[in-house]
Amino acid sequence: MRVAAIDCGTNTLRLFVGTLDADGFLRELDRRLTFVGLGEGVDATGRFAPDALRRAFRACEQYAEIIADLDCSRTRFVATSATRDAVNREELFAGVRARMGIEPEVISGVEESELSFAGAVNGIRCPRNPVLVMDSGGGSTELVRGTAACCQDSVTAVERGVSIDVGSRRLRERILHGDPPTAGEVGEARELVRHQLDGAGLDLGGIGSFIGVAGTVTSMTALALRLRRYDRARVHGAAMGAAAVHRVAERLLTSTVADITCWGPVQPQRAEVLCAGALIVDEVVRRVGTAELIASEADILDGVALGLLSDGDGRGTAVR
Repeated sequence: MRVAAIDCGTNTLRLFVGTLDADGFLRELDRRLTFVGLGEGVDATGRFAPDALRRAFRACEQYAEIIADLDCSRTRFVATSATRDAVNREELFAGVRARMGIEPEVISGVEESELSFAGAVNGIRCPRNPVLVMDSGGGSTELVRGTAACCQDSVTAVERGVSIDVGSRRLRERILHGDPPTAGEVGEARELVRHQLDGAGLDLGGIGSFIGVAGTVTSMTALALRLRRYDRARVHGAAMGAAAVHRVAERLLTSTVADITCWGPVQPQRAEVLCAGALIVDEVVRRVGTAELIASEADILDGVALGLLSDGDGRGTAVR
């Protein structure tokens, strides 16, 4: 059975089509990413802008063709932080229904963290327990601690997942206005992130494996590897120590968007908000301590697909 998973995030709309291999791991048939900037301005206005909706709908039309061409049996469209905040989300949902023939859904931050955990530990095999998965997105950051089935005596299980209401686009639009941000803006942003982490109620100590998913971590890893062009194969599974994370974050926070774009592996739309995402990642890494940050290309999309392929409901829409 082939399934399709769609992640409607604050910065991007992404598609994954896959099936299970003989060992029960996901086999990727297609993976796409489109920068639509759906969450642009939502933190200030509480609404999706008309241009952002138009960009999202164009991507939906393209994805609908791919899903049909690959003969997917089931599909699930999940929307996260920006959609949770937008009062006109029904405009988005009506457009998705009309173009894709599926029922989109808003998921909670906790479910988002759990899906990211499932996808990450499926993609990064045999990590040491306990595992911390961080999904640093455009509108929020999800952190989930649990165990992974890395040996016969362990099973994959979530201990606790939290979502903090700060992400790369939200932090950039709210505080980090400079290009590059000023020292005062950086200090104010760090205080906000620290306050959010203080109130999250999640133990970040004693971590055996620390996995980071989504564009902020993978882009930072590409920069740490000094890649001139983004290479998924080299980024996936690569690890950064705390010192490397701090160096990359500092470099991003003291560079212009034009400079970041010229370095090579970061797309212009990502470069606009990457300094803010890097600050968030840096603050989490400072609390985790010694565990290296492992970049994973497997994330919430993979978790959604696994749910659709499992023996359970997994939700989603049957494709007729």
